[in-house]
Amino acid sequence: MHKCKPIKIIALLLMLASVSFGQQKIAQTGLQFLSVGPDGRGGALGQAMTSLDNNSESMFYNPAAMAKMDNFIEFAASQNNWIFDIKHNAFSFALRPAKGTYGVLGATFRNIDYGEVEGTMVRASDQGYVDTEIMNPTAFAAGVGYAKDLTDKFSVGGHISVVGQQLGRSVVPFGKDSLIVKNNVVTGQSYDFGTLYYTGFKSLAFGMSVRNFSNEIKYEDEGFQLPLTFTMGISMDLLDLLSNKPKGMKLFTTVDAVHYRSHAEQINVGLEFSYLDMFYFRGGFRSSNDEDDVTFGFGISKFGLAIDYASTPFGNIGTVQRISIKFAI
Repeated sequence: MHKCKPIKIIALLLMLASVSFGQQKIAQTGLQFLSVGPDGRGGALGQAMTSLDNNSESMFYNPAAMAKMDNFIEFAASQNNWIFDIKHNAFSFALRPAKGTYGVLGATFRNIDYGEVEGTMVRASDQGYVDTEIMNPTAFAAGVGYAKDLTDKFSVGGHISVVGQQLGRSVVPFGKDSLIVKNNVVTGQSYDFGTLYYTGFKSLAFGMSVRNFSNEIKYEDEGFQLPLTFTMGISMDLLDLLSNKPKGMKLFTTVDAVHYRSHAEQINVGLEFSYLDMFYFRGGFRSSNDEDDVTFGFGISKFGLAIDYASTPFGNIGTVQRISIKFAI
């Protein structure tokens, strides 16, 4: 009975994904920042993170991987300088009491600053409109997560978030000669589930996650879904295949197959070379993306402190840069 548990959980997750994606694919989803990996390591690896443990930041990709955290506590902060001067700030925290006997608890927070936008209103004038005010649209996601090893090879995890967005105020007609001001704010809930399985063959691991599962969210009468995503991933240290593995070196290759609600399917590939578990050099590739298909970055880790950097060229738009700082004891 105990040996069947991982199979049952994987089957349940696959059934949930098939029900979700068996529905008609719609052309619009909202709160797209939930699809963007905020951290330096994930950004450099092309977001191919489903089968890799990443401590507290695992909750952004596959919450089950958080169960593999070895430290008692970790705090991570990331800044993602996204396109068009959009700022993504992300924070994550994880706690592993009693050496993981009761699992790993975590929390996340993401804040998105879209910058300043000029507000206008239709009005009979030479331009056909008048200026109203400078708006500062923002978005956020605050969540809690939990992960646990069910066996020495199989882990499960979940992450529940409250998400929201405010797009400023709008002045709209009311009745024949009146105007009213409306605050364009929405909130909702997002649910993430994941599994991670180590096969026992070298470092070969499989991961699976469903992210951004939610009910419909509405602005006035127009509803939209969150960017629901189903991912299956595989990873391994390729140097494990050598008869004489170089000491202090690892070469992790990770591949994710990603199915989105409103985006073409993707294959994400990442490659990470590490030396002495201190120096890291990374690269990645994402298919079906016109601009941001190639990624690269590096990291350094020592005495519980880690810094990760990622760069993603976006063609004529510019370059996206991510940086993360993590501290663990």
